[in-house]
Amino acid sequence: MPFRNPPAADIAALLTSARTIAVLGLSDNPARPSCSVSLAMQRYGYRIIPVNPALKSWHGIPAIPDLAHLGTVLRPGDKVDIVNVFRQPAHVDAIVGECLALGLPALWLQLGVVNDAAAERARAGGMTVVMDRCIYVDRAAMG
Repeated sequence: MPFRNPPAADIAALLTSARTIAVLGLSDNPARPSCSVSLAMQRYGYRIIPVNPALKSWHGIPAIPDLAHLGTVLRPGDKVDIVNVFRQPAHVDAIVGECLALGLPALWLQLGVVNDAAAERARAGGMTVVMDRCIYVDRAAMG
């Protein structure tokens, strides 16, 4: 059975309750979708945590090389609500492994990032998973 995204109401509830988004593959190049989408999400009030080993910072926010370093940027009591992925589908298996090991609650695979097996593994591990959708488009549709 092919992967199915959660119902629209569940996606809206996730975006309404979330406060912090870790963005894997975030680029500081304004022409890249990861940059423009993350800036737009920041304007909606989300805290963005840049995750990219090639970046020192993104728009003044310190970047971390991988999810294992979240503890270096989260304050006590803070948590990551969504891991937003701008990486090639081949990387998603390892990302799901990291997310599950860290007990992260939600995985968002951006447009074109499709890995059915990894998405199902994340869901089976208790994560909310949205795949092949743009987080900004969904958030903008909420008004």
